[in-house]
Amino acid sequence: MSSLELEAVVPSRGVAVTLAVAPGETVALLGPNGAGKSTALGVVAGLVPTEGRVTAGGRALGGVPPHRRRVALLAQEPLLFPHLSVLDNVAFGPRSRGAGRRESRAAAGTWLDRVGMVAWADRRPDQLSGGQAQRVALARALAAEPELLLLDEPMAALDVDAAPGVRQVLRTVLADRTTLLVTHDALDALLLADRVVVVEDGRVVEQGETREVLTRPRSDFAARIAGLNLVTGRWRDGAVVHPTASVTGLPVGFQPRDGDEVVAVFSPSAVSVFAEPAAGSPRTSLTGVITDVEPLGDRVRIRTLVGCSSPSPVPVAADVTPAAAVELDLTPGSQVHLSIKAVEVAVHAARRV
Repeated sequence: MSSLELEAVVPSRGVAVTLAVAPGETVALLGPNGAGKSTALGVVAGLVPTEGRVTAGGRALGGVPPHRRRVALLAQEPLLFPHLSVLDNVAFGPRSRGAGRRESRAAAGTWLDRVGMVAWADRRPDQLSGGQAQRVALARALAAEPELLLLDEPMAALDVDAAPGVRQVLRTVLADRTTLLVTHDALDALLLADRVVVVEDGRVVEQGETREVLTRPRSDFAARIAGLNLVTGRWRDGAVVHPTASVTGLPVGFQPRDGDEVVAVFSPSAVSVFAEPAAGSPRTSLTGVITDVEPLGDRVRIRTLVGCSSPSPVPVAADVTPAAAVELDLTPGSQVHLSIKAVEVAVHAARRV
């Protein structure tokens, strides 16, 4: 496995991004549009000239042409060769490295199997759905055996039905692979990345362990995208069980077994706030103490802690109308009852370390 050290200095674009990726690590680049994220990927791939430097596994890449860098770039669009079958699209990487036709096709079959697309090997790209095409593009990138994998918003062009499946495939194939991922999606960062680097105006403004950055942001952009409630625990009887809270939800892209480490993700808008416990099933009912009340456009964000007296309290945010905030007298220090419908909670496998 290779490491990456990057100084992406592109004065014409106002970019000066410095970062490092350890061998086998996935680092997510977050930031607003125009911040310099894709420029940084382009520098690593050799597509954008830089006044800085790029080093992979101790090997300087300055002056090395893109096709000799051992770097694979997966963009938003699959960009498959329309005249080739799925199998030959994926075999292109091994063939370009000098492997024979039989060997290349064997490698392609292996990768298609890993991304769940071996049954489509004989089809042409125009016969695939968007999610299927993106899986094939991922297999093609990995079949080239790159030292570094670059992902530029790989889920951005997918519909809501296709994205979870591709995300689950990525979670599997990125294990122990050196990867730099550009995304606007906090969920992608949470589920795929070991660390997060936040870029604004062409500069790194924050970086750290993914969950730490997204639950305790220290930059404006990280604060804006940290709009998800997150509860980690173990799967038991249809719920994510944490020492302080149990959250009922629906698994996405996998079927957990009792005892598996999982994570429940849900939006503050999915949380209802009551003065008394709410009835109904299937849903989650929690009791929390309000720590903050924050105006948020035409809504009010209520931040609570569930299990304040426990060693591991769980923060849960809820969005309510201003009228509801007044009617319920939602003020810091007040105790409230929170309700979340199971259909609003997405349960994912905890990321493998």
